[in-house]
Amino acid sequence: MANPLTKPISEVFDQVARVYDFPLLQQTFYRPAQDAVVARLRRADAQRIVDVGCGTGILTTRIADELAPTAVYGCDMSDGMLAKARDRSTAVNWTKSPAEQLPFDDASIDAVVSTNAFHFFDQPAAVAEFHRVLAPGGLMMIGVVNPSSAPRRFLLWVGSGGGSVGHFPTPEQMRSLATGAGFATVEHQVVRRWTGEGLTVATK
Repeated sequence: MANPLTKPISEVFDQVARVYDFPLLQQTFYRPAQDAVVARLRRADAQRIVDVGCGTGILTTRIADELAPTAVYGCDMSDGMLAKARDRSTAVNWTKSPAEQLPFDDASIDAVVSTNAFHFFDQPAAVAEFHRVLAPGGLMMIGVVNPSSAPRRFLLWVGSGGGSVGHFPTPEQMRSLATGAGFATVEHQVVRRWTGEGLTVATK
């Protein structure tokens, strides 16, 4: 079942989409986790990749352009974000779908990634769904942040239109979510210490 908060959140981001690509915002707050994801995908040589909560498609397009995998999918629930994403790249398959109900067959995907969006999902349901669509040996990579940082709290408040910014799991909670969904191995990579930002990587 989809997260009941998905519709109001997506409506907020329909409006946020107009300023989301501001270069300073992207470079300062979003690029480090995206760099970590691209580097890990390159090492894994994943060929069927899904970016969940893709927003305006900056990371998704980087994956398609820099790694040239067989298929790249960008999923989001905001029409405004997806409109920007479709303008950005025709090499990506863009689709409107919630994290908890992805439009892919069982064991059909090599890597599922999500950065700066997981706090909005029904987290146990999303992780279980990521596990379902991943092939054996597939990777789940989720970027998470620690909003105890005052600048990060402010950014997240602005980014959500002044509304709720959801739940931010700790690395220990991420490990529990992943192992509970059936992932075989879980590790946590620190991306930036000053924000508590990290990347949880789990292998099916």
